[in-house]
Amino acid sequence: MNHTRLIIEREYLTQVKNKKFIIITLLIPFLFVGVGLFISFLTNINSDSIKNITLVDNSGIFENSLLSSDTIKFSFLDDLDEEEAKLISQEKNDDALIFIPNVIDTKNINYVELSKSIKLISEDSPSLTLINSIESRLEKILTDLNYTNSGLDLNKIKESKIYIDLVQVSFEGEESTKIDGLLKMAFGFILGMLLYMFVFIYGSMILRSVLEEKTSRIVEIIISSVKPTQLMLGKIIGTSLVAFTQIFIWIALSLIISTLVSFIFGVSTSDINSLDVSDAEFAQINSGIQIFFSAFFNLPLLNILIAFVFFFISGLFLYGSLFAAIGAAVDSETDANQFMLPVGMPLMIGLYVGVFTVSEDPSGTIPTIFSHIPFTSPIVMMMRIPYGVPIYEQLISLSILIATFFATVWFAAKIYRVGILMYGQKPSYKDLYKWLKY
Repeated sequence: MNHTRLIIEREYLTQVKNKKFIIITLLIPFLFVGVGLFISFLTNINSDSIKNITLVDNSGIFENSLLSSDTIKFSFLDDLDEEEAKLISQEKNDDALIFIPNVIDTKNINYVELSKSIKLISEDSPSLTLINSIESRLEKILTDLNYTNSGLDLNKIKESKIYIDLVQVSFEGEESTKIDGLLKMAFGFILGMLLYMFVFIYGSMILRSVLEEKTSRIVEIIISSVKPTQLMLGKIIGTSLVAFTQIFIWIALSLIISTLVSFIFGVSTSDINSLDVSDAEFAQINSGIQIFFSAFFNLPLLNILIAFVFFFISGLFLYGSLFAAIGAAVDSETDANQFMLPVGMPLMIGLYVGVFTVSEDPSGTIPTIFSHIPFTSPIVMMMRIPYGVPIYEQLISLSILIATFFATVWFAAKIYRVGILMYGQKPSYKDLYKWLKY
């Protein structure tokens, strides 16, 4: 056991003191915050740009009803044919031209036929946001006119509309909203994706560490005084500690950087008070924020945190043992690729199952089964927990995962102890099977 502790300490210190580890650990938070600020900057520039659109309304319907907004400015022309309108729009360097043909019978307008004849003409392909915005405005105007033309009262139609927002209540009496569902889905996806990435990243670190010692022949000296199983477990535990160290530093740095950015640029939650909005809009924004935070704190946050730690450790140990066995069996990372796909496939299946089934039915048969299969349970179970999974079910899944880890370590150690001293040959699956029988 003392040897295992020494290997863990050596593995941890070797990786933590590595220049590459230090650079990546320190740069990643700055990179993420920088990319976020850059995207926000580009989004603000793009959203601040005003689209100038000329509208040739030969029908005379839209001039008084289609109004400009903060992002779209309309200029109206009439009594022009399409070619003349194109020339004028190009001279003005407009973003787009909307051409509406003349209506022959102004007393009996067929608004359906008119809607099919409206053209949006532009030099470059307009954005989907711009197209949807223009379409929705024109649709509303023509729909209202069509109602009026049919002898319907618009005010009565609006008053007759009924909007339903179902009150979702559990059998225990807990109420939830649509925001709760969206937040649970987003939270589950983020947790599953993080587990998928971390297990692969740190599992690959274990593989490279084993492979490096094997190719440099250092392992021949180490193996003379340490059992192969102890060496393998030491590497897995040491790398897991490195993973937690790196994640903790990333979280701490991200919080510090975010706080500094907020302080330097004067961004705070109180800035909502300075927004140029009406009292009704302010109340709506404030209500939305309160609903979001209420939904966030309604999540089982403590359960999520504890479960994430245990499933991450267990999943990393499980796949780490497989990656260590692969690293011991091959002589290069190129040779390792033939074994990486079958090892990583369960993780990918777990991610796909979680994304496409958990949000639809978290307690369904498929998500429940895959959250108990040890090779997919770390991802699928973490995606289900935000929706509320009984503790006993989580413990069963975790117990199966831990038991599978110990069984996998036993098999992986048999491959490890033979493969770690094998050089100059590219092992096949048949060779691995033979090593298991030794």
